Amino acid sequence: MIQHPDKGQIEAANTRIKSWVHHTPLLSSSSLNSIFGGTLLFKCENFQRAGAFKFRGAINTLVQLDPAHLRQGVATHSSGNHAAALALAARLIGTTAHIVMPENSNRVKIAATQSYGGSITFCAPTLLSRESTLEEVIQRTNAIEIHPYNNLHIIEGQATAAFEVFEEIADVDQIIAPVGGGGLLSGTALSARYFSPHTRVIAAEPQGADDAYRSFSSQQFVPSENPQTIADGLRTSLGSLTFPVIMNFVDEIVTVSEDSIVEAMRLIWERMKIIIEPSSAVPLAALLETKVNVAGKKTVIILSGGNVDLRHLPF
Repeated sequence: MIQHPDKGQIEAANTRIKSWVHHTPLLSSSSLNSIFGGTLLFKCENFQRAGAFKFRGAINTLVQLDPAHLRQGVATHSSGNHAAALALAARLIGTTAHIVMPENSNRVKIAATQSYGGSITFCAPTLLSRESTLEEVIQRTNAIEIHPYNNLHIIEGQATAAFEVFEEIADVDQIIAPVGGGGLLSGTALSARYFSPHTRVIAAEPQGADDAYRSFSSQQFVPSENPQTIADGLRTSLGSLTFPVIMNFVDEIVTVSEDSIVEAMRLIWERMKIIIEPSSAVPLAALLETKVNVAGKKTVIILSGGNVDLRHLPF
């Protein structure tokens, strides 16, 4: 049996975190609609607290911890957005966040995590190093691990982004999200199933980090090994909780090139006048490569975050 949040748990999560999170806007662009021949609506999680959808899951998880666990502090390993989100959520709740970050993490995400009060331990940029360093931190601090995506409360929280979409507008033909560890995609797929069952759920992934695509195609878990992509938020493997949800409730996964990711990122900056990071551009890149047909349809694209180093833009 697949372990995943049910309809009531996602509704409860939405109520639970409503006062903590930003209800992010759905923006449209007439020029992008004209280019692609359909109605595109962008769910702007780049405007979320800590600059990404990750804050939803982090705060939803922390407010459900018992006081004894909160006093011990929380810990995680993350290359960026979950690190900053957990640090901010911990500060708001009144506990300590211990964050293991790869030494090559995005400088802006490191600075954000520090500014929110996160205690950072750097490690080598490998999954083995991240996990072993986190184990050492937990042994030293006795903090509670909050996994970036393989956690039911995290998935519940991430599901509230799509929940807001389906509360706000009807007749969404398809919703597209980027996929890394699968927390956002799992939550999006579950919200669509419960609150908009006619909506197709599509994931977009970089070709250089296509483990979810290969897992979906083979119906067997394929780990992410040596991912090569500018979309730093999408370099992780699916989790034991997110993998079966994606296999059962996602309709399609497509992959896109690095050139298309950069072009899509630039297009959103130029046409919509908003800042997004490369991971956010991956769904629009799928439209540029005509991997997803949006002609005559109402399509929602989740812009997952906007934490980008302005000194090192890819275009």
